[in-house]
Amino acid sequence: MNRDTPRANRLWAHLIVEELLRCGVDFFCVAPGSRSTPLVAALAENEKANSLIHFDERGTAFAALGHARATGRPAAWITTSGTAVANGLPAVVEAATDGVPMILLTADRPPELRQTGANQTIDQPDIFGDYVRWRFDLPAPDPTVDPAMVLTTVDQAAYRARRTPQGPVHLNLMFREPFLPDDEGALPGPSSWIESSKPYTRYAATKPAVDRAEIDHLWRALRPVRRGLVVAGRLASRKQGEAVLRLADALGWPLLPDAGSQIRLGAKSPVAYYDALLASDTFAEAHAPEAVIHIGGRALSERLEQFLARSRPVPYVVARENPFRLDPHHLVTHSVEADILDLCAALVLAATEDPPEADASWTAGWQEASERAGRYLDKLFSEEPNEPFVARYVSRNIPADHGIVVASSMPVRDLDTYAATDGAPVPVAANRGASGIDGTVATAAGFARGFGRPVTLLIGDLALLHDLNSLAMLRDVPVIAVVLNNDGGGIFSFLPVAGREEFFEPYFGTPQGVGFEPAAEMFGLGYERPSTTGEFVEAYGSACDRGSSTLIEVKTDRKENVALHRRILEEVAARIEKE
Repeated sequence: MNRDTPRANRLWAHLIVEELLRCGVDFFCVAPGSRSTPLVAALAENEKANSLIHFDERGTAFAALGHARATGRPAAWITTSGTAVANGLPAVVEAATDGVPMILLTADRPPELRQTGANQTIDQPDIFGDYVRWRFDLPAPDPTVDPAMVLTTVDQAAYRARRTPQGPVHLNLMFREPFLPDDEGALPGPSSWIESSKPYTRYAATKPAVDRAEIDHLWRALRPVRRGLVVAGRLASRKQGEAVLRLADALGWPLLPDAGSQIRLGAKSPVAYYDALLASDTFAEAHAPEAVIHIGGRALSERLEQFLARSRPVPYVVARENPFRLDPHHLVTHSVEADILDLCAALVLAATEDPPEADASWTAGWQEASERAGRYLDKLFSEEPNEPFVARYVSRNIPADHGIVVASSMPVRDLDTYAATDGAPVPVAANRGASGIDGTVATAAGFARGFGRPVTLLIGDLALLHDLNSLAMLRDVPVIAVVLNNDGGGIFSFLPVAGREEFFEPYFGTPQGVGFEPAAEMFGLGYERPSTTGEFVEAYGSACDRGSSTLIEVKTDRKENVALHRRILEEVAARIEKE
């Protein structure tokens, strides 16, 4: 045995963990495994580190994602070698697509074991492909290598995860056995680093000022528009959402806020119910915009997307904090990469100095129609709890100190369409980068830890089944999980394939015939199954008051749910067209 190997393992692992902490990465999500032993040992002995330990690598990766969504800072994911690494791919794809920072620390076998048939050895260095912003295959720890190399590599990784465009970075870490020395001994490092509490390499990214010439060019295109729209897509913070709201006010245009814009909830001036309004062909035809400015990530409303594709407004401006294209229908005439706060402030200043020519009646028409739709939605719900009712009730009654995490497929669509505007302005998180339903419970668990306050989770039965073992993460953080159990993939019932009765149910509906009370019991969670709207109100309120994790299961019928959604939109359209 080479006595230097375990000492070098211990030193390098210590350097990695400590330097990440100095770089502001203080939350580590860990799944057990042998090859990552040096990292786990370094983590365990560092009192500054916070850890979430869970038995499933996919779950811990999504928990790191959720934590970063809540804090805006990268969390670290630690895993052993082999297929354990591959289990992180869904979360990495989501993080890359939606610009969420993560640090991926994957333990690996040493180079002499690669492509030899050695156990639990796969090709890890490029396993995440172009879904990572940066990747580095760190050599196996060696006492002859300057420890400063480890520190500068970690500093680069932390910087690349945070700089625009944010996203996941991958450090593949090879370790030879034996993993740890028998004696502790000293942990040397660069003397200047040991004496300091700061990172070895300081990165400073100076944010470029918004180009005044570009603002002038943009304003010349926007100022003459009388009938424009501002679309607020997914945004990282309420502060950004409020900046977009100020821009819409300055332009005098209606603001259409996505559920992830952070101003869909608790903001009364935007056109909140645009998705329902656009279900009316008459309204849509009469409200085609001359121009659009879209701020942030993609909006999830397919009706809005199709409406704008038919309207083909010019100019069509998209502004984001990254260089990636957001133009699925090839409509964009101006793509602006800029800090959202700075861009909105610059355009507001331009509007102040040179007022726009907006048509006030255009904006008033959108807002009045949205308000009528909202009033009418309050009258459409029955005594039996249904999916639109749950989304609307939770949005209106969620405690002000909660956050909300919402699953893809129908829950996020229902929140987008039916959420009330007079509830608390709580932060909203959803994995809508790649729009998968996997890892939603783990995302909520990580979000709750990063947020430091309770979280309400809206999730469907299949999404919960996808991530059932992550319920174990909810035992020590307050998450109220409201599961809408329609016994299958409810969203497919809205698609044309639902008419193919000969194969729809087994291939798309995929009914599982399960209830979740045994799962709640197994993981030590509270459980409620309300059968009326009154019982749901009581169950949700009580769960929030208790402050401990509870699973509230709401049983619905898929066919009735489709009919209800269609009836609501038809009645809203009829009321809007009548008035």
